[in-house]
Amino acid sequence: MNFIEELKWRGMLQDIMPGTEELLNKGQTTLYVGIDPTADSLHVGHLVSVMMMKHFQLAGHKPIFIIGGATGMIGDPSGKSQERNLLTEETIQANMAGIKAQLSRFIDFNSTASNAALMLNNYDWMKNFSFLDFIRDIGKHITVNYMMAKDSVKRRLNGEFSEGMSFTEFTYQLVQGYDFLHLRKNYNCMVQVGGSDQWGNITTGAELIRRKEGWEAYGLTWPLMTKSDGKKFGKTESGNIWLDPKRTSPYKFYQFWLNTTDEDAARYIKIFTLLPPEEIDALIAAHAQAPHLRNLQKTLAKEITCLIHGEEAYQAAVEASQILFGNATSEALRKIDEDTFLSVFEGVPQFEIPAGELEAGIGIVDFLAGKTSILASKGEARRALKSKAISINKEKVESEDAIIDTRHLLNGKYILAQSGKKNYFLVRCK
Repeated sequence: MNFIEELKWRGMLQDIMPGTEELLNKGQTTLYVGIDPTADSLHVGHLVSVMMMKHFQLAGHKPIFIIGGATGMIGDPSGKSQERNLLTEETIQANMAGIKAQLSRFIDFNSTASNAALMLNNYDWMKNFSFLDFIRDIGKHITVNYMMAKDSVKRRLNGEFSEGMSFTEFTYQLVQGYDFLHLRKNYNCMVQVGGSDQWGNITTGAELIRRKEGWEAYGLTWPLMTKSDGKKFGKTESGNIWLDPKRTSPYKFYQFWLNTTDEDAARYIKIFTLLPPEEIDALIAAHAQAPHLRNLQKTLAKEITCLIHGEEAYQAAVEASQILFGNATSEALRKIDEDTFLSVFEGVPQFEIPAGELEAGIGIVDFLAGKTSILASKGEARRALKSKAISINKEKVESEDAIIDTRHLLNGKYILAQSGKKNYFLVRCK
């Protein structure tokens, strides 16, 4: 397969302008993708664009990431039902720094290679553009009829709950089109890429370049990601899955991919990993023979967690998974950091005990059914202890006379109690 054929096989190609494939086959090409600086971290919803640029760079092409400092102050109507909040310049600068740090883990920005990536802020070339200059030099080349024909504009104007579209948003496609023109002039950037909701903006940019300068320009898009059940990709009940480990722990990140359905895992492993096609085909075939082993999900979760967070974080996530679902030890429990610990036991019943009481020591029966209500009564606690059904920090409690004290604290403030195999309780010392 050539490069474009592989993108098609991976499910990463939806629309492509005539001549784009031929251009890419000729040799190194510069291309760009836009990223909204709405946060100081990317989330998994951005990963298709990042993986696309990674594939382009591996194929020898030069990626440019455009942080929408100017466009972030406007708001892109594409795929949106309402106008977004506008950002300050200071916020955009801070977000840009955070995004570049994340991308630098797997995109080459710093080598001397001719295809080392660039990150630019479109505010740098838009900030000195006066309104009159813009409508005179740029606006006159694209007609209102052309702009009104775009699906993103039609949907906003004709949507059932639409309040219309502000002039600010309406001009977005011209501002993005000018980005393409600026990059074509100053960086010989020939191709713009984006999600399928960006097709209208991409074609406007190519048309502006053609009408104003008479030059060629190209573009391609990938399909917007959804889950097999039709729900939005990358969203959970608790919100976005972020690439920043402070926002989403590597354990939660790993679990997100591990818990994908068979159908989604077969799609995602092509899009979100760099595994070669023949290896992916073999994995999918093997998974079809033994889906209960979930080797497809395990490989997907490993590859993407290592790519984003590194091998060490992946190993820690696997160990944390074993704590809840396997035969982990007290030693393994003490090794994990507080954020991961809380991620693993998110949602389990919690109790609080004053620090002073724990310093004096609490009998295990009173701990289970006096200071907490882990068990309903002291009689039930004694029966559970007699049948060896109680564990503290993954260690069986062997005696009804056991004392719980500060030696049992994990991360200096938690005790994990377990009744039977699956009933966990978290006790916090305050």
